[in-house]
Amino acid sequence: MNILIAEDDFISRKLLINILEELGHVVSVAADGKEAWDAYQAQPTRLVITDWLMPQMDGLELVRKIRENDKSDYTYIILLTANIGQRENYYKAMQAGVDDFLAKPLDRLELEIRLQVAQRILKASSHIESLENVLTICAYTKKIKFPDEGWQTIEEFMRSHLGLTISHGIEPEYYDTVIKPQLDDLKAKHQAGEE
Repeated sequence: MNILIAEDDFISRKLLINILEELGHVVSVAADGKEAWDAYQAQPTRLVITDWLMPQMDGLELVRKIRENDKSDYTYIILLTANIGQRENYYKAMQAGVDDFLAKPLDRLELEIRLQVAQRILKASSHIESLENVLTICAYTKKIKFPDEGWQTIEEFMRSHLGLTISHGIEPEYYDTVIKPQLDDLKAKHQAGEE
């Protein structure tokens, strides 16, 4: 996975980078929340691991900014903290939009487990997003049901959503296998009626 980390402590940052790269992940590094936010805006990342206490912008402010950004796919956020046991801090972090926590000092096995959970959730999130992008088309009327707009003809949909005007035609194979036999049948009945 591509992972953005925000950690101001040099030793903790190097340890985190080394573990993540050994596990095969691609790591982008920021030394504080502001640098991480700038990096995220330039290239949104699906997984962010951030320290809580940092200069310039702390981890919770970074989390809030990421959550306010609705232009990208869902981002899974893990918060690094030494204060994980305090209920009030836990509540504040969850309210900000944190998905998971990792206690300091960092434990490699716990990090691996958290990353596996993140990967499962991000995969499920991508699947849900792809299902939300499916259009419902009536098998009989060929009208499209678009969220919050109801049923509309394909022509209406193309005009309002894509700015396209549609012209109509008949697919040659359909003409040969369906339309032409029907026309020939009607022509034969008409000729039989004249005799």
